[in-house]
Amino acid sequence: MPGVGILDRVSSVHLCPCGTGRDYPDCCEPLHTGARRAPTAIALMRSRFSAFAVGDVAYLLTSWHPDTRPADLTLDETITWRRLQIVDTDAGGEDDATGVVEFRAQYVQDGSRHILHERSRFERVNGQWRYLDGELYE
Repeated sequence: MPGVGILDRVSSVHLCPCGTGRDYPDCCEPLHTGARRAPTAIALMRSRFSAFAVGDVAYLLTSWHPDTRPADLTLDETITWRRLQIVDTDAGGEDDATGVVEFRAQYVQDGSRHILHERSRFERVNGQWRYLDGELYE
């Protein structure tokens, strides 16, 4: 949506897309704007899901590990992200250097419902959590 800001796109969304039940300004928005850092790998995972939902490409790239970050990213505008379910975690706490988050993300594309099931790896870079890579499941 050229010329439309991220906040314009989520102004009608009161609850954060990540599924915590909190309002977006009190949940993932401060991470998206850089006002706050993700304290855990799960928090970064949730904030990245929200970034996909609101179309925040800049945050997705910033929160990507520099060793695996793509040069650019174009989101598929035919996808509407609906729900995030955290399935499992391994480490990724406030005192950890690495972590793994397994999740299922529900989305709609061209009127059909789909689920993206991934086991994502995260690593701290200069004290901040970054998405390293992920393994997709069928």
